Amino acid sequence: MKKAAPYRIQSISELHGLFSLPKPDHPLISVIDFELLKFANNQIWNSFYYDFYCVACKKGASGKFKYGQGHYDFDEGVMSFTKPGQIFSVTNATNDPVSGYMLIFKPDLIRHYELGKVIGNYGFFSYATSEALHLSEKEDKIIMRLLHQIQDELKNNIDHYSQDLIVSHIDLLLHYAKRFHHRQFLTRKATNNDLLVKVEEILNNYFNTGTPLDSGLPTVQFLANEVKLSPSYLSDLLRNLTGHNAQQYIQNHLIDKAKELLTTSNCSVSEIAYHLGFEYPQSFSKLFKKNTNQTPLQFRASFN
Repeated sequence: MKKAAPYRIQSISELHGLFSLPKPDHPLISVIDFELLKFANNQIWNSFYYDFYCVACKKGASGKFKYGQGHYDFDEGVMSFTKPGQIFSVTNATNDPVSGYMLIFKPDLIRHYELGKVIGNYGFFSYATSEALHLSEKEDKIIMRLLHQIQDELKNNIDHYSQDLIVSHIDLLLHYAKRFHHRQFLTRKATNNDLLVKVEEILNNYFNTGTPLDSGLPTVQFLANEVKLSPSYLSDLLRNLTGHNAQQYIQNHLIDKAKELLTTSNCSVSEIAYHLGFEYPQSFSKLFKKNTNQTPLQFRASFN
């Protein structure tokens, strides 16, 4: 039997209706109080997605929440970010007490603003829910104040300045979120350093066992799967620890391995390229020169 396609929630008004809430004050944005949510016994919660961005700041549990392939426990206060098209499921929904707010907004709200151009640079919109931001009490107050200000603006009479003010508040909220994510990376430095060791071991094993000959170059997705993180979270974590994103980190490891083979073996440049997973030796030579300002043969010659 063919599996049913995820249900698409196209409008904010539709989401309000599914939660038995009054109509939204604005068609492109809403701030929803989690205490008012009611999960009706509806099959759509088994698999659904939004056509809008969602920033959730929540404490408490109202069901078993699944995002991607993992489940997440909302018993602690967390902040999570999702973009249009990401698939969710909620099972065993309950009416257990929860607190917090969900900010949802359509891409059209910010399309003609600078935020519309740069929102894709906020990698945390692609994190898995299990990689949510844990807020300190002080940070929570800052986020709550901004959400209340957006909510108050929506309840006022909409005028010529409303959208500018609302978008500026969202922009400020995302800047704070970026700062708080950086803080979280720093406070978990010991754990993250252990993960860095694991990433290094995975790449060493990949290249030392001849895997590239069969599977090609290691990808960010492969590495993320191995350490059970989303590609965006892994990339941001590595950038905070090493100054390089995940793709750059893989390339740096690859270049180091290439230097080792060039100086300790008699393999030709083509053989080394194939050993590292390149389909074409020219691609290897181009990447090597880009990173070292030398061709592979020039580098080898400098050691003879």
